[in-house]
Amino acid sequence: MINVTRSILPDINKYHSMLEKIWETRWLTNNGDYLAELEKRLEERFETNCTIVSNGTIAIMIALELFDFPIGSEIIVTPFTFIATVSSIIWQKYKPVFVDIEPGTYNINPNLIEEKITPNTVAILAVHVFGNPCDIDKIDEIAKKHNLKVIYDAAHCFDVMYNDKSVYKFGDISIASFHATKVFHTIEGGALFSDNFELIQKAKRLRNFGFDEQTQIIDVGMNAKMNEFQAAMGLLNLEIVDEEIKKRQRIVNLYKELLKDMPVEFQKMNPHITRYNYIYMPVLFETMGMRDKVYEILKEKGYNTRKYFYPSLNRIFSNVSCPVSEDISSRILHLPLYGALEEEHVRNICLIIENTIKGEEL
Repeated sequence: MINVTRSILPDINKYHSMLEKIWETRWLTNNGDYLAELEKRLEERFETNCTIVSNGTIAIMIALELFDFPIGSEIIVTPFTFIATVSSIIWQKYKPVFVDIEPGTYNINPNLIEEKITPNTVAILAVHVFGNPCDIDKIDEIAKKHNLKVIYDAAHCFDVMYNDKSVYKFGDISIASFHATKVFHTIEGGALFSDNFELIQKAKRLRNFGFDEQTQIIDVGMNAKMNEFQAAMGLLNLEIVDEEIKKRQRIVNLYKELLKDMPVEFQKMNPHITRYNYIYMPVLFETMGMRDKVYEILKEKGYNTRKYFYPSLNRIFSNVSCPVSEDISSRILHLPLYGALEEEHVRNICLIIENTIKGEEL
């Protein structure tokens, strides 16, 4: 079975060597040396401040907690996202207010945001969908006009550059996911990034029960620390992630070449992208029926794909209509993509799609 993605893994002997240090020091977690080194390297790589946490969902929850919003505050958010984006808002006792998406980029439509702003609105939580940056300039303009915070769910955005700057540098705070399914991973993990040093220092306290470096309780925090085993994995994966991205780029280009004459659409990328990570291979079919048929036939042939994101979250958490998001979510399918995926499989997947669309026997 060919899965929709496959985690990168470093040389096992290198990982074993790093584990030996953990055995020697017996420092398994609680802000160890590997974690400190990983934070330092990420800050250098992305030229901003970083706090690493145990997963991306916790990162969103901490990001929301940073600003001490009143309970019941409204957070503007896209319905076309992974459930954790919205469930984190609800867990923090805030109200998600859904704004529909653009049909090409799949990102929140900035032209629809202002009509959803009320006196209770405190923030915009925008998602860079599949690593494709939102209209950052427009969102920033709206936020400043209405005195709103901007939180970016940049879970898919490792190494993505917007106008030659890391996408993590934009907004008041950005969160990342380092889950095993991402281009770069720490098995489980996440992070918060910001050019605001004080915000990142507060995030460090919140991940460690509210303690500061002198073990004084400053904030009401939680336990969101990453352990040394995960940090060691992250340090080694930093050594191989660039090559993984190059391999993914070649595979994405092959997919697009083979599918270019078929009745499918690809995500419209933000023209300000100056570096992309090729995290996913989303394809939009003409109908939900065709999407589902391709999904089933590929599964029968040994290829796991993913209906991502589906369903549109406004259908789960509200009665609000978001017709574009609902339409896209009903027709989108992610094809297998990872650096080690063989060209033979890409060609076979595309042939299956072509024959399915034409209604021919396989």
